[in-house]
Amino acid sequence: MPSDGVHFPFLLKKAVIFVHRWIGVALCSLFFLWFTSGIGMMYWDYPAVSAADRLQREGVLNPFQVKLSPQEAYAQLQSDRSPGEVRLATFDGRPAYRFHNDHADSIVYADNGETVTSCPSDLTLRIASRWTGQAAATARQETNTEEDQWTVSGQFRALRPLQKYFWPDGQQVYVSTVTCDVVQYTTRNSRFGAYLGAIPHWLYFTPLRKHTERWSHLVIWASGLATVAALLGLVLGVWMYSPSKGYRRAESPSSFPYTGPKRWHMMLGLTFGSLACTWAFSGMLSMDPFPDLQRGTSDVGSLQLSRALRVTPSSLTAFTAKPPKQVLLSLSADFHPKELELASVLGEPVYFAMSGPGQTLVVPVLGKPRPEFDHQFIIDALQKAAQPYTITETRLVMKYEAYYLDRRYSLPLPVIFVQFNDAERSMYYVDPKTARIIEGYNSHSRLNRWLYHGLHSLDLPWLYSNGALWDAVMLTLLTGGIALSLTALVLATRVVRRAFR
Repeated sequence: MPSDGVHFPFLLKKAVIFVHRWIGVALCSLFFLWFTSGIGMMYWDYPAVSAADRLQREGVLNPFQVKLSPQEAYAQLQSDRSPGEVRLATFDGRPAYRFHNDHADSIVYADNGETVTSCPSDLTLRIASRWTGQAAATARQETNTEEDQWTVSGQFRALRPLQKYFWPDGQQVYVSTVTCDVVQYTTRNSRFGAYLGAIPHWLYFTPLRKHTERWSHLVIWASGLATVAALLGLVLGVWMYSPSKGYRRAESPSSFPYTGPKRWHMMLGLTFGSLACTWAFSGMLSMDPFPDLQRGTSDVGSLQLSRALRVTPSSLTAFTAKPPKQVLLSLSADFHPKELELASVLGEPVYFAMSGPGQTLVVPVLGKPRPEFDHQFIIDALQKAAQPYTITETRLVMKYEAYYLDRRYSLPLPVIFVQFNDAERSMYYVDPKTARIIEGYNSHSRLNRWLYHGLHSLDLPWLYSNGALWDAVMLTLLTGGIALSLTALVLATRVVRRAFR
């Protein structure tokens, strides 16, 4: 009678085959969906409105229309709270101050001090029409009070009701009646791209996604089980593969015990199984299932450093020495400012004049416009804020690198890199044009960067910098994953048919 030791490997293999088979049956179509939509994700993003989008569509500020100082404009609100973030930009074709704090968003026209107390339909239509460049008369309107495919995430809840406008050319604009801002914008192309990529890849279907917690749990569990299925399949493939061609098929020696779709599935699994495993695992990490392990904490936190560099002004009296009209007139004729942001940077009141994404001038209240802050001044401020820890490395980053990269080239360059000697070896990238921390890492987030972005997007600097090579590698791997998923679908169909018989 065979001993238990003889039975154990056989029973273990049967158990692994059973688990792999039935998880595969349940998730093979999901694997196919993820791999195919991954190709769409390479070329199309989910529609969203960014700060850069807003800035591009804003009108140029006319200094002669700005009659009120920031202090005079804020006085119109009759509030005893701090003004919070303060910006001057065009609104409905006129210069206006925007005050944003924890309690409210307020708009005050800079030409006559009139406050915007509501967002009626005629105003939201004009805002949407300016955004698209289309005639208001050709728009169709509806009121959006519930989630739809393009406003399904939780960020839109506090902005509803939304006024949604459609134009015959396919442009759709959502304007919040709370903030009077364009909060979502889609076109035929962006919607088509989202259906090919982000929506199926993220399982971003409205009936599911609007239940945030349920959607999050589903994605975490599905990707976790997919990781297990891929790992078990890889183990089985290695276990059953015979380098010495110990199997016989059609009277010929073979390294594989199967024929037909099973043989193809095993061959493709050995080739692309590790990829399926790491992609499923890194996809799970995108949902932040282990927040304490993935983010960790730093002795030198980004918040304390950010506050050491710049804060919102607690009082607007410091800006009376150089009101916005004077700032706008002091700028060169070839700089066309669309927005002024007020801030206190390194203890100094300054304006940030912006003419477009990445086009910023620093205008101190006491001083002349300059392109950026003194680098050593920023480093000294960070060192002071980080005490008792010290800076171990500083350098100017002129091109994207391992922890600071962007395939869309939207992150600013150059930036200042600083690293500290705290236990987490905290490191930060600071934009000298705006004195903002753009990226920050500790030991946990550095590891997460490689486990998530590194494995999922293959955003290796040497590969990312060569767009054609990255495309070729990703398309090859995704095509292999699609082929692996198709063989799994064929086998799953057979398993289900046998089970029903």
